[in-house]
Amino acid sequence: MALNRLDLNLLHVFDTIYREGSLTRAAKALHLTQPAISHSLARLRDHFNDPLFTRQGNQMVPTPLARRFLESMRPGLNQIQSAVNQFHAFDPATQRKTYSLGLRDVLESTFLPQLMNRLEPYPEMEIVSQRIPRRDMETQLAAGKLDFAIDVLLPVSNHTSHELLRQDRLVVLARAGHPVVKRGLDMDAYLEAKHVLVSSRTEGPGIEDFELSRRGVQRNIRLRCQHYYAACRVVESSDLLLTMPETYARIIAERSDIQVMGPPAQLPSLDVHLYWHKAYEGEPALVWFRDLLRSLSGNQ
Repeated sequence: MALNRLDLNLLHVFDTIYREGSLTRAAKALHLTQPAISHSLARLRDHFNDPLFTRQGNQMVPTPLARRFLESMRPGLNQIQSAVNQFHAFDPATQRKTYSLGLRDVLESTFLPQLMNRLEPYPEMEIVSQRIPRRDMETQLAAGKLDFAIDVLLPVSNHTSHELLRQDRLVVLARAGHPVVKRGLDMDAYLEAKHVLVSSRTEGPGIEDFELSRRGVQRNIRLRCQHYYAACRVVESSDLLLTMPETYARIIAERSDIQVMGPPAQLPSLDVHLYWHKAYEGEPALVWFRDLLRSLSGNQ
C-alpha cells in the first residue's frame, strides 16, 4: 500500500462518498459523472483490498476499515484543504455549493423561510435540512456530513465550536374565547388550568417547570406530545394551555384561532445556538454561510 501507488485525488473522492453516503450525491458534489466516481471507488477497493462501502438501501455505508482510515486521514486532508482554501476565495454569486444543516422541526419553520429568502440572489446554492439525533451531531459535523447544526445549548467537545444565535422567550397559548384570555393570565389561573407539554421524552419536566418548581408550585400536565404543531391543534379545540417559544408561536397564531399571551412569571428563555466543527471553520464557503446564518438573527 505504498503512497506512491495511490492517486491522492482518490482520497478526496473517498472523503466525499463517506460524507454524502451516495455515489450519485458524491458525483454531484465533485462535478463528476457517476461512472467516474464508481471507477475511482473500484481503484480504492483494489488498493485497500476492502469494499470500503456497502450498499444498504439507498445509502453507501462505510466498512470498519473505511471508518478507521477516515479517522487517520481526515486531519491531513483538512490541512491540505485549508492550505488550498487560502488561495481560493469563495464567490457565492457564481459558485455552486450544497450546505447541509441539522435542524429540528420547530427551527426549520423559523429559520428556513428567512434563509431561503436571503439566498434568492444566489441560485447556485442548495440547502439540505435534516434532523439528526443530538447524540450524533458532533460525529456528523466531524465527518463533514453536516456543515452546521442549529439547536438548543448542548454539551460538546473542544472540537466543536458554537455561539448563541438568538434567545426566544416563552409565551402561553390558549384558544380564542378561553376564560384566561378574557380575565387575564396570572399565576393562579395558570396553575388552575391544565397544560400540554411538548417533549421528545416520555417523562420529566419542561424548562418552564424548573422555574415553577423554584417558586414552590407545580402545574397540571394533561397531555405530553412530541410536536408543537400537534399541541397547537389540541389547544385550539380545548381549554388546555401550551407554553412554547414565541417565534414559532407567532407563526402558528397567524393561521389559527389561538391567542398568544405573556407568561404569568419570568420564565427562562430558549437559547438557540449555531454549531460547527473547528476543522472546517476556515473554509471560505463555510465562513460565508456562517456569517449569513448569523445575520438571520442579527448576531453580527
